[in-house]
Amino acid sequence: MSRIAALAVCSLLLLTGCATANAQGTHVGYADRAGPAVIGTDGSTESRVVAALYGELLTGAGQKVRTADVSYASPVATAQAVVDGRISVAPAYESTLLRAMPGGQTMPGNMEATLSMALPPGIVALPPAAAQGGVVLAVTPSTAKRHRLYGLADLRGAGTGLTLGGSASGDPDAPSVAVLKKAYGVTLTPAGTAGTADVRVLRGTDPAIARDGLVVLADPKAVVPPEHVFPLISAPALDLTGRTALARVNTLLTTAQLAKLTASVDAGETPGRAARAWLRAKGLLNRP
Repeated sequence: MSRIAALAVCSLLLLTGCATANAQGTHVGYADRAGPAVIGTDGSTESRVVAALYGELLTGAGQKVRTADVSYASPVATAQAVVDGRISVAPAYESTLLRAMPGGQTMPGNMEATLSMALPPGIVALPPAAAQGGVVLAVTPSTAKRHRLYGLADLRGAGTGLTLGGSASGDPDAPSVAVLKKAYGVTLTPAGTAGTADVRVLRGTDPAIARDGLVVLADPKAVVPPEHVFPLISAPALDLTGRTALARVNTLLTTAQLAKLTASVDAGETPGRAARAWLRAKGLLNRP
C-alpha cells in the first residue's frame, strides 16, 4: 500500500492501530516535522479554553506552538487529527476517545492502561486533569431540599412525578430513564432537552451549575462513564519538558475551575487571556 493510501485509510478509521510509518517504524506526519507544535480544538468553548491552557504552559516551557488553522467538529474529530499527524496536541476525553476505538480492550478501573493499549504507535495519552467535561445529573436546591436528594439512589423516595431532561440529554453518555431504573430503581419521565426538567442532564462544566446553585447528584454505580480531560499528543512533537509542563495543570484544573473559565470566555473574554490569568493565579505561569 502506498504512503498516500495508508494515510487515507487512517483518516477513515480512528485509532484502529493504523499509523503511517517510515522504514524504522516511527509514526510520521505533518505535526511531527520540525517546527512548532500544532494545537487543535473542536468548536466548543471548553475545548478552546483547555487548548489555551496547554498553549500557555508549553510556551512558558520554551516550546514553540501555534493554533491549528481550523477547528474540528467534535473531540473525536480532533483526536483523529492527532492520529493522522495533522496536529500535535489536543484536549481529549476518556470515554469519548475509547468509544471511537473499535475493539479496544478495557482494563476495568485502569483508564490509563486502557488508553495505552488502544492508541496507535506514536500517540500518547498524558495523565488527565481532575476536571471532567462529561455528563452530570443535577437538581435545583429547592428540589434537592424537598426530596432530600444527594445521589441518584435518593430519587427513589421522590415518587414517580419527576422528569429527566436537559441540554446534554442527547449526549451518548447521558443515561436514559430505563438505565436509571435498572441501576437505581428510580422512575422518571423523559423530557428531552427541556431546561425545566426536574432532573437536569448537563455537561459537568455547564455554567448553569454554579450560576443557579444546582446540586449535582452522586452516581456511585457509575452509570455515567468518566470523561476527564487530558492532552492527547503526537509523541515526537513534545519533549519531556513540554510533557512535564502540561502535567502541572492536572491536580489544579478541577471541574468547577474549568466551568468558571468556560463561563468567562462565554461572557466575552478571550481563551488566551482567561488561560493566562488563571495560570498566573495558580503559580503555573510567571510571564505576563
